[in-house]
Amino acid sequence: MVEQKRFALFLASCDSALVKKAYGGYFNVFVSTFGEEGERWDLFRVINGEFPEEKDLDKYDGFVISGSLHDAFADDDWIIKLCSLCQKLDVMKKKVLGICFGHQILSRIRGGKIGRASRGADLGLRSIRIATDAVKPGGYFGDKTPSSLAIIKCHQDEVWELPESATLLAYSDKCNVEMASYGDHFLSIQGHPEYNKEILFEIIDRVVSLKLMEQDLADKAKATMEDAEPDRKQWQTLCKNFLKGRTNQV
Repeated sequence: MVEQKRFALFLASCDSALVKKAYGGYFNVFVSTFGEEGERWDLFRVINGEFPEEKDLDKYDGFVISGSLHDAFADDDWIIKLCSLCQKLDVMKKKVLGICFGHQILSRIRGGKIGRASRGADLGLRSIRIATDAVKPGGYFGDKTPSSLAIIKCHQDEVWELPESATLLAYSDKCNVEMASYGDHFLSIQGHPEYNKEILFEIIDRVVSLKLMEQDLADKAKATMEDAEPDRKQWQTLCKNFLKGRTNQV
């Protein structure tokens, strides 16, 4: 009998009303994006201090760290605990996929520099360039590595400088570090492979209602998706190939 693969989501964000109503929570959004039939996925709301026991870490094949409204460079108790846990997973060579906030956390624990986005917050659909020279043929992208991919962006912080142990995999005019790998067990992406247009627009409306963004900037962000879509299938393939260990080295 094939052993059931087991994964965990470290949720660093609270569920919005729309996500709860339309998808049953962010956990379901992530599992529907990265999960496959026959797998077991567990949820740990790390933002609320929920973490797995250290003795249980080896039971998992991989982990995903979500985005967050919190700063990855902050020293809140739960963020410090998450960093400590990721350092343990690094030693264990466990697969960890970091998304947005998670992307920055993985850089932080490896000694990279993170902070406020130097060119300002990025919200909307953006085409990012793949560092094809750094990508192994037949790696996580599959047989053919694209020169660019479109992804939904939603962040005000970024990785300023990668540690020497990291490999830069993608970049854009807005952000120097869009994707990176650390050996074969850590992969991090600044954008959101799991987001769709509905989720993005709800976030934009919420940010405007909180007076954290001017309406004209919100309109520009929404306009990026008028005639374009994210390359969601390709991002799914990449992330699944990484998490399931179907190939080595990006």
